[in-house]
Amino acid sequence: MTHTDTIRAREQRTAWILLIPALVLLAFVFAYPIGRAFWLSLFTKNLGTELQPVFSGLENYGRMVGDGRFWQSFTTSAIFTTASVVIELFLGMGIALVLNQSFPGRSLVRTTAILPWALPTALIGLAWAWIFNDQFGVVNDLLLRLGLIKTGINWLGDPTLAMLALIFADVWKTTPFISILLLAGLQSISSDLYEAHAIDGASPWQSFRQITLPLLMPQVLISVLFRFAQAFGIFDLVAVMTGGGPGGATEVVSLYIYSTVMRYLDFGYGAALVVVTFLLLILAVAIASFLLNRSRHHNTKTI
Repeated sequence: MTHTDTIRAREQRTAWILLIPALVLLAFVFAYPIGRAFWLSLFTKNLGTELQPVFSGLENYGRMVGDGRFWQSFTTSAIFTTASVVIELFLGMGIALVLNQSFPGRSLVRTTAILPWALPTALIGLAWAWIFNDQFGVVNDLLLRLGLIKTGINWLGDPTLAMLALIFADVWKTTPFISILLLAGLQSISSDLYEAHAIDGASPWQSFRQITLPLLMPQVLISVLFRFAQAFGIFDLVAVMTGGGPGGATEVVSLYIYSTVMRYLDFGYGAALVVVTFLLLILAVAIASFLLNRSRHHNTKTI
């Protein structure tokens, strides 16, 4: 073994020693609760079983297959997540491109842009619930003043409009998060690449498509990954604004799990719902990681 290999092995050993406390903490915070939830999902534990759980194997998972309310909440979560993430990605990209330019007051604009993301989600949900209120809401008041409507619209009482209101509120709050991540990626791209591309006669759109997008793809995928996990597991915004209504039209998976465990006290089935949701998120992480590694490899070959 050469001296360089010895130093490298020592550095790796030191790195693992430093990582052990963090790994132990992650095991207690994440691994144990998920393992406990999986174990509990194999039992029937509700008010009917009193305090003693009854082993039922995969019965809870079989029950989930025929649970129409679960699949409806799953579809609602998928629609909400897809619409929110796509809109936030496009808006976040545009905001990041603007904030990456030099203009007077840029620092103030950057600080102001992240304020919605810094505010508590429950507070934001309450504010938007009042904004979309059919009698006293600002939205109806503006539309009435502009003559676009004759009577107030019951935004949170209509299934489609309630979903649109939730998506609008979520986009308003979390777009700054994506813009911050993308802005960090934009600032890591050397301006020499754009100057050389412009000398070759490339237009701004060509520079964006051939330089910015490929080099920014890792940040894009990381942003999508984080937002997918957050949007799919959203609870507080929906609970405050609509409570899952009207008629369960905006009930997402997390809200259904909460009702199953806390309202109906069906702990075994609720644990099965948690496990399935966790596995879906892990699948999304695996796909995003694969795409991230693939984009990095492609960018390395291209550059």
